[in-house]
Amino acid sequence: RDLGLRKYELEDTEWVILQQLRDVLKILKDATLYFSRATPNLATVIPAMDHVDKMLTSYSRNKKYLPSIRSAVKLATNTLNRYYQLTDRSRTYRISMVLHPQHKLSYFKAAHWEDSWIKTA
Repeated sequence: RDLGLRKYELEDTEWVILQQLRDVLKILKDATLYFSRATPNLATVIPAMDHVDKMLTSYSRNKKYLPSIRSAVKLATNTLNRYYQLTDRSRTYRISMVLHPQHKLSYFKAAHWEDSWIKTA
């Protein structure tokens, strides 16, 4: 029985786009779920943003992804970086990391922050 739905069937190229979008969006879903847990804290914000940035940068450079997907990922990276810059305006994030027993200044050093930034933190 034909319901006239064939015209809405996705083509193979559209399936490829959807699969690539699924791959890329997974990191954002994981970050959202991470921060939705019962006990998020400020000391996890910068490391999580760094991880998301690293993954998005990797996707944007990976030739396996279509140019349209890589361009969209670059836009997402730009948006993430705008929010990251906002953390620079607040001492709270750096203070929470320096006071966190796991991070202290070691996170900043491992992330290759400039010495002047570490000193400021």
